[in-house]
Amino acid sequence: MDVFWERRALAFRGNMLARRFKKCSGEVTCTMFRAYCLTFYSCALWVSRTQRARSAQCVQYNNVLRMLLGLPRCCSASGMFLEARIYGFHAIMRKRAASLLHRVRASSISILRVIADRLDSPFLRHWITLHVSK
Repeated sequence: MDVFWERRALAFRGNMLARRFKKCSGEVTCTMFRAYCLTFYSCALWVSRTQRARSAQCVQYNNVLRMLLGLPRCCSASGMFLEARIYGFHAIMRKRAASLLHRVRASSISILRVIADRLDSPFLRHWITLHVSK
């Protein structure tokens, strides 16, 4: 349910930016996108979400940037992110999951370190799936 609400919030923020800043330059638009649309709250904990939910969030993220930059829906997402110098959706998910794992393993609370180091931990399995190419 959290992923659903986050996707709706992303659409809302994207539409708000498009309305308020439609006459701004691409650089300003990208800065606004970074400030308002890269805040996937608790995304590192989305370990039980389905492939469908992940794909829907990714498509929403790509479409918001296309809309803000005035690009057609058929343009390449990877090229768009490269040109705008913005991380793609999957890169953000990997960075946030790696950051959380690093903070938990470096924690002064021993129970957190034990949980993070368990090989059968759902979070560790999720982290591995994000970082291992298929």
